Amino acid sequence: MRLFDASGIRRVFELGASLPDPINLSIGQPDFDVPEPVRQAAIEAIQSRKNTYALSQGLPELREKLQAQIQAQYGHPDREVFITCGTSGGLVLAMMAVVNPGDEVIVFDPYFVMYEVLPKLMGGQVVYIDTYPDFRVDLDRVADAITPRTKAIIWNSPANPTGVMASEEEIRGLAELAAQHQVLLISDEIYRAFCYDRAFVSPAQFNPDVLVLEAFSKSHGMPGWRVGFAHGPRSLIQEMIKLQQYSFVCAPHPFQWAAVKALETDISGLIAEYCRKRDRIVEGLKDCYEMVRPSGAFYAFPKVPWGTDEEFVQRAIREYQLLIIPGRVFSRRGTHFRLSFAAPDQVLDRGIEALQRLARRK
Repeated sequence: MRLFDASGIRRVFELGASLPDPINLSIGQPDFDVPEPVRQAAIEAIQSRKNTYALSQGLPELREKLQAQIQAQYGHPDREVFITCGTSGGLVLAMMAVVNPGDEVIVFDPYFVMYEVLPKLMGGQVVYIDTYPDFRVDLDRVADAITPRTKAIIWNSPANPTGVMASEEEIRGLAELAAQHQVLLISDEIYRAFCYDRAFVSPAQFNPDVLVLEAFSKSHGMPGWRVGFAHGPRSLIQEMIKLQQYSFVCAPHPFQWAAVKALETDISGLIAEYCRKRDRIVEGLKDCYEMVRPSGAFYAFPKVPWGTDEEFVQRAIREYQLLIIPGRVFSRRGTHFRLSFAAPDQVLDRGIEALQRLARRK
């Protein structure tokens, strides 16, 4: 436990709760509510007393629908799905199943906070691959980082915290490299619905042994319901289900019924709205911040115009009540900050104005 601290994101959340009228661009969750048909399905499940344990592998009705979709997309005869407690739960189970003390796990910097902590919690070692300044993957650097102790590579596109989407060439290359070296590639695809400039591509299209983690948390505005799913080679999935029996037990039963309805619910309008929010942020900050244009998710990762990331964020909070996250939370560098544009337009406009004024400060 001494190897890591409490989440820096959580500290900003706690600070925000104490401010009277914060400009909150820190939260990594949608600002839209769960679609009404999905809410009704959850209510009906609760009212009809579907409040018991579910099977550890998940509700059969949900798994069957997901399995059919996954089989149609990938056509892998050995690919199996089960229901997890969000992608975070799936990632915990994956690390428990595959990482032994001393094993190495490759992580791309910047990274989601769990990617750094969970391998260490299992006694593993994190091998960082720097992707600055454009947050692209250099496959030669990945190949050089793989050793006989490399057990897994954790991958996320569209990415948190940068919003960057990898090209098909990068994704195919990474998938083939993992297959060549017999290293497990774990693809965190929680933001796959939030793609604004081109279609989503999964590394599982090029490597049948890729483990994919997905969830309804972001796409359907239900992060608190803790319903995700994982799919990959049957041998690995069965070990993860076994571990779920002794840890999470099952994802919340009534919300799994709601997830069945979520699979039938059109969210294209919500995604289009978030594309517009992306454009609003990019247009508002383009003249005063150096920033890679996000193509997916709902984050931007601008470079701080002066000082360190922590100095910049402290002034943002102190002088403007603007809640953003220092880049060091997601990286070994302290040169950027993360903002979330999953917020109402009026909050985004206040945030853009505050950031424009901050950029002129020294």
